[in-house]
Amino acid sequence: MFVSLTAADVPPASPEIRRLTPAVLIAVLSTVGVVVSLMQTLVIPLIPSLPTLLNTSASNASWVITATLLAGAVSTPISGRLGDMFGKRLVLVANLGFMIVGSVVCASFSTLVPEIVGRSLQGAAVGAIPLGISIMRDELPAEKVGAAMAVMSATLGVGGAIGLPFAAVIAQNADWHVLFWTAAGLGIVCAALVLFFVPESPVRTPSRFDFGGALGLSIALLALLVGITKGADWGWASASIITLFAVSLFSFLAWGAYELRQAAPLVDLRVSARPRVLFTNIASIAVGFSLYGMSLTFPQLLMAPKETGYGFGLSMVVAGLAMAPTGLVMMLLSPVSARLSAKKGPKLTLGLGSAVIGLGYLCAVVMMDSVWQIMLASVIVAGGVGLAYAAMPALIMGAVPITETGAANGLNSLMRSIGTSTSAAVMGVVLAHMTMQVGAYTLPSRAGFHTAFFIAMAGAVVAIVLTACIPVRKSD
Repeated sequence: MFVSLTAADVPPASPEIRRLTPAVLIAVLSTVGVVVSLMQTLVIPLIPSLPTLLNTSASNASWVITATLLAGAVSTPISGRLGDMFGKRLVLVANLGFMIVGSVVCASFSTLVPEIVGRSLQGAAVGAIPLGISIMRDELPAEKVGAAMAVMSATLGVGGAIGLPFAAVIAQNADWHVLFWTAAGLGIVCAALVLFFVPESPVRTPSRFDFGGALGLSIALLALLVGITKGADWGWASASIITLFAVSLFSFLAWGAYELRQAAPLVDLRVSARPRVLFTNIASIAVGFSLYGMSLTFPQLLMAPKETGYGFGLSMVVAGLAMAPTGLVMMLLSPVSARLSAKKGPKLTLGLGSAVIGLGYLCAVVMMDSVWQIMLASVIVAGGVGLAYAAMPALIMGAVPITETGAANGLNSLMRSIGTSTSAAVMGVVLAHMTMQVGAYTLPSRAGFHTAFFIAMAGAVVAIVLTACIPVRKSD
């Protein structure tokens, strides 16, 4: 039988655990975060070959990517709530188990349906990141929590950044199934590290799981994200897309009304409606939107043929290596963000990070003539993302009770996912419609990339405005 604990009731960790965990715990959980987020970019090098590899159409093959995004969005808030109820380490290990099983399924088959199933299971592991943030708040000494949460939060971007060169090298030099066997191996290592080094948090919220809330949120999110990710393929004005958005809107409204009547809801909407939480979450959507612009546009710029007049003709591996410094910058700036948040408040850090993101895209607009210029712009954007992502947990954690940290962080990660998926759809439409002809190939035009950069810049400006609306506490 679980015992409900509040922040005041939580006993201090034993001296042995305190001596063991601060540095090791941060390293283990950050490694888990990088590995889990790496799954999002694992198959990007295979995109052109997926229809042939899976013996299907390009439209069907795209579900191998979409499935991961959808599963991650649905599982993240659910994982956070289950962690609050039954133990964060337990649910974290379960998430890694899903990733391992999904990787083995993908590695064992070469047809569409098993790959979609496996990639969905891989996507379900994304909930490990908000769980890791919550474990850090529960287990670490107060003076280390800020920097640790900042590093863990940044892994969402770091894993995606290093995933491209990592996956490209393997895909170019080995059978494509090796990608998934490698992912399974990484998952096993991470699960072992968590079981060996991470203590189970004593903070619990005993209650019955809100199955109705989980089902309603899943339906609403699936309808929304399928509509966003497939709008360009199916037509934004098509009956299918309009129906999906209508179903999503109705489901969200019905879900919200249902949650407000529950004693132990999946997502406490009353807490989520607090201005500090609400504006942070909406700003997270805008930051996630701006982040994905870098992931989608810069590699295409680097790999575009020189005949376009703007491209550099780099291979996937070389382009991935050119983008790899972005992950390092995000990780290095995470503790800087934590120190700045401690001195000046996380609101200022989030606003500063959003401004730096906008500056990076402005640099991309005016500097597209050499590889180093693209790398510089990407590093600036990544620096802004590192500052902004690392500030978000501090804003959220300061506004929710300790017994709801898992669910609150899960919801914040969900907001970021909605931002990135929306960005993928919008940027994809822009680059698909603003094109030029190079021989037999249709490629995005320079104007298309400029438009994408300006849209991403607008997302950063929106994030700044929303950050300004976040109430300031005396402690900030």
